[in-house]
Amino acid sequence: MAITDIFKKENTKGSKTNKQAKAGKAVAAVDKDGTVKAAFKNDWVAFVLEHAHITEKASNLAEINQYVFKVALTANKQEIARAIEGYYGVSVDGVNIVNIPAKKHRRGKGITTRPAYRKAIVSVKKGQTIEVMPK
Repeated sequence: MAITDIFKKENTKGSKTNKQAKAGKAVAAVDKDGTVKAAFKNDWVAFVLEHAHITEKASNLAEINQYVFKVALTANKQEIARAIEGYYGVSVDGVNIVNIPAKKHRRGKGITTRPAYRKAIVSVKKGQTIEVMPK
């Protein structure tokens, strides 16, 4: 940083996205040169939550305020709870984690491996719901 940079004013006039980004809204953060940095406020959420795990058993758990998500292999319970609270806006009561190991399958003469993944079963407070399947 040059010594003359301390006298320069920051030009933020007329930039709606800069004002919203400073206010903490869920919009794309914009650098001074106009490049987009992040798609939403907490960009680490995208690395923790992969997608909702939708099966028959998961839909039965949704009736008792438990939702199943596929998450990153390195995510812990606290990160998952913060990601769910931040993304869906609900209060999390508890998080249970299941590690599903990699499995080998035959495909013709060769053997392939289905990758390992991690499931998180998230319990939310009574009366709150998460819309995992769009209607």
